[in-house]
Amino acid sequence: MTTKLKARIDAGKANVNGWLAIPSGFSAEVMAQCGWDSVTVDMQHGVQDYQSMVQCFQAMQAHPVTPLVRVPWNEPGIIGKCLDGGAMGIVCPMVNTAAEAKALADACLYPPAGKRSNGPIRAAMYGEASSYQATANNEILVIPMIETQQAIDNIDEILSVPGMNGIYVGPSDMGLSLGLIPILDREEPVILEIYGKLLASCKRHGKFAGIHNGTAAYAARMMQMGFQLCTIANDSGLMARAAREAVGATRKAAGEIAN
Repeated sequence: MTTKLKARIDAGKANVNGWLAIPSGFSAEVMAQCGWDSVTVDMQHGVQDYQSMVQCFQAMQAHPVTPLVRVPWNEPGIIGKCLDGGAMGIVCPMVNTAAEAKALADACLYPPAGKRSNGPIRAAMYGEASSYQATANNEILVIPMIETQQAIDNIDEILSVPGMNGIYVGPSDMGLSLGLIPILDREEPVILEIYGKLLASCKRHGKFAGIHNGTAAYAARMMQMGFQLCTIANDSGLMARAAREAVGATRKAAGEIAN
C-alpha cells in the first residue's frame, strides 16, 4: 500500500511536513493530529535517539501521517535500524556525490536493488509474515539532502542514481557552504537561483524537491515555486514561538499590571 505522502507526491501535490526534535511520544502524538501530511523524526540535530524515534512512531501510528526520519549520517547501520523501526522514508544529510547517493540507496533498499539487511522488526508487525519485504523498495522514500556547492554541482548525477525519489534542501548548511550565515527562509538572489536550478533538475529526472522552512508564509512561497515537501520549523520551535506570542499578547493586553 502506497503511503499517503508518496501518493500525494506522485499526484503532483505539495505536502506540509512536521519535524520532531523533542524525544517524546506525547508531543509526537499531538503533532500528528495537526494536519501534517508527513512527520519527520530528527535524529541528526534534534535530541532524539533510536528508542525515542520508535516511541514517536508508536504515538503517531493512529493518525494519517507518513513517518520519516532524518538520520544522523549516511551510514547503513542506523539507516537500516530506522527503516526496521517503521520509517517510510529516509532524509539523509550531506549527500554530495553520486557515489554517496548510491551508498544511501544501498542502505535503504533490499536486494537486488540495494544491500539492506532483512529484519524489519517493527515495520513488518514485529516479525509476523507480511508483504513488507515485497513492497518496501517501492514504498520507502530515499531522500538525499542537498546542502553544499559540491552537491549543487553534482545534482544531475545524484538524481540519476537508481533509487532516489527526490531531494531535500538544507538552507542553513547551504548558506555556510557558500560563505553566508546559516539561516532558513533565505532571500539572497544567488540562493533563489540555486533553488530554481535544483527544481529544474528534479523536473528533468522526474523527482520531487523538499526544503526546510522557518515560517508558514515562506513554506507557502516554496510550494508555489515547485517544492513538494515543505517543513515548517520543528516542534520545539513552534512551541517556543506560540509561547512567546501568548506571553507577549497577554502582557500587552494587561498593560502595566503584567509588566
